[in-house]
Amino acid sequence: MLMLSYFVKIKSMPILDRETTYIMRTKNIFPSIEHLPEPNFIKKPLRQVEFLINGIIEKWNGPFEKVYSPVYGVDEEKAVNEIGSYPLLSGCVALKALDAARKAYDSGRGEWPAMSVESRIEHIRRFVIKMKSKREEVVQLLMWEIGKSRKDSEKEFDRTVDYINDTIEALKQLDRISSRFTISQGIIAQVRRAPLGVVLCMGPYNYPLNETFTTLLPALIMGNTVIFKPPKMGVLLHKPLLDAFAESFPAGVINTVYGDGQEVIAPLMESGFVDVLAFIGSSKVADILKKQHPKPHRMKSILGLEAKNPAIILPDADMDQAINECVTGALSYNGQRCTALKILFVHDSVYDDFVGRFKDEVEKLKVGLPWDKDVQITPLPEPGKTEYLDSLVNDATEKGAKLLNNYKEKSDFSFFFPAIVSGVKSNMRLYHEEQFGPVIPIVKYSNLDEPLEYVVNSNYGQQASIFGENTSEIARLVDTLVNQVCRVNINSQCQRGPDELPFTGRKDSAEGTLSVSDALRVFSIRTLVALKETAGNKEILTDILKENRSTFLSTDFIF
Repeated sequence: MLMLSYFVKIKSMPILDRETTYIMRTKNIFPSIEHLPEPNFIKKPLRQVEFLINGIIEKWNGPFEKVYSPVYGVDEEKAVNEIGSYPLLSGCVALKALDAARKAYDSGRGEWPAMSVESRIEHIRRFVIKMKSKREEVVQLLMWEIGKSRKDSEKEFDRTVDYINDTIEALKQLDRISSRFTISQGIIAQVRRAPLGVVLCMGPYNYPLNETFTTLLPALIMGNTVIFKPPKMGVLLHKPLLDAFAESFPAGVINTVYGDGQEVIAPLMESGFVDVLAFIGSSKVADILKKQHPKPHRMKSILGLEAKNPAIILPDADMDQAINECVTGALSYNGQRCTALKILFVHDSVYDDFVGRFKDEVEKLKVGLPWDKDVQITPLPEPGKTEYLDSLVNDATEKGAKLLNNYKEKSDFSFFFPAIVSGVKSNMRLYHEEQFGPVIPIVKYSNLDEPLEYVVNSNYGQQASIFGENTSEIARLVDTLVNQVCRVNINSQCQRGPDELPFTGRKDSAEGTLSVSDALRVFSIRTLVALKETAGNKEILTDILKENRSTFLSTDFIF
């Protein structure tokens, strides 16, 4: 990497006036373009013109949105970060995608919803094979679009493939259980899962592949048809998969839309024909989307929203373990995770020891570009994020909190080195707002009622972590926390995995439950066929089963 120490003029991030020139000191972080591992991303931005509707990859000739990377390349004393563009589709095109999805579903009579479970699984397997061939392209775009390290980008791709394969196995198990008939009070019945209809899937920028696919693939495999809108940051990485979608599924089963949400999503919601909303983002946006639907009670919502997960460090906590888990839990992918630890409650008897050692560990974190070896702090992709994080820190320090490290010394433009803020109180924004970035508020407590009251009064209820050895105190915390959050982690950070475990939240944190098996259930509904136990009905049922006349009524067993 070329080391730079002079001032250079750069084109602004998209959050700023793009016509304005700014001065930035590179501080040896951003290299010259020729020293980038893939300089063509900046020299020749990737122009996406394709979108998928009704099984056909069409090309857009209208307006486009430029894509800016959090990674800059310096060229002729000017830093540039434009890496591509994607279509700004119109509302008319979005409705065309809706028509294709509705036609493919055809009130449950379409080829896909009426297909046997075994056949749908084969289509998914075909997609996975094609998807795996695009691994390196997707990983490169994850690094460039959202600043995720290579290690984490590869992990996201591989975990997504594993999730799909695990979903297939979970569906096979579910179908085996459903293959039998029950007889009760003279009624013969078979209970199976049936699809819900047209699903609108919208994923988040922090896990634009994995989190999106944890809703998209279960929705598909259960027989629904899908309209998929990628997140605003993390759009281009889905381009390599368009052919795989088109070649693996019947026409109209999956359709893609790109562009401004008000332009392309509002018409879809206002049509009233979206049966399921699968959205991962903010509760504010989720509320807007739901209100746009004319009959929201008829639309099922699966929502992954905000969280402000606390860690509670007890006096007898194993300090090495607690610090290691809290550093990782607060700062993996720069803290840009809903499951991140976003506020630390430390008992006053161990407070000084904890914050001192915590600060030392944070200071050791390696700052660099996504492809740098062992990098831990990478550029932030979200427009305006560094300014927002600065405002949180400034608000806290102005109200009496103490900044434990000079984060600005190691921060640079889209880089934001973790800021550690101690002595955080309830009158500070950091106490309540989800920072979703590398700022760590630390609260001193003397009585367990203090962190418990925080959780009870919080708008969020996803997870919490407890660090300690005292079984009486841990048990007391657990018995309160399980009624406020949906996962309590003992001596470990908050996290989503393993994917077999339920993932959800209370209050403003979630609606619906996701996991490998839970996702199959939330994107379907229990449906049964029942008939009285008469000789004539038995003959009818026997003939249907023997001649394989129905894909629903079946005793076939999938191995």
